[in-house]
Amino acid sequence: MAYDKDKIFEQAKQAITDNNLFFIEDIVAFIPCDKTTFYKFFPLKSNEYNTLKDMLEENKVTTKSAIRVKLFKSNKAGELLALYRLIATNDERQALNQQYIEHSGSIEHKVIRPKRET
Repeated sequence: MAYDKDKIFEQAKQAITDNNLFFIEDIVAFIPCDKTTFYKFFPLKSNEYNTLKDMLEENKVTTKSAIRVKLFKSNKAGELLALYRLIATNDERQALNQQYIEHSGSIEHKVIRPKRET
């Protein structure tokens, strides 16, 4: 089957808009071609690929913003806490945790072997 690259590109953009898609894999599921054809038409550094990625990123940002607004308007403690953790500084986030383990860059390993009995 011969595919029309321009038609596939327009269908991909329409799928992103109509279905609020977030990932490239989602686009492939909605358009009438397989993954191999998609990447053949739109290689990773192509203008079309970048356009589709930008549209997906816009959907992500819009959705995350809408979720934060819903969390902000909530009266439920769990949802408010989730929002606070999203916007908190590292110190505030640590203060919220009941258990905090700080990881340093160096760990000393010691191998302890049992003594052999003779």
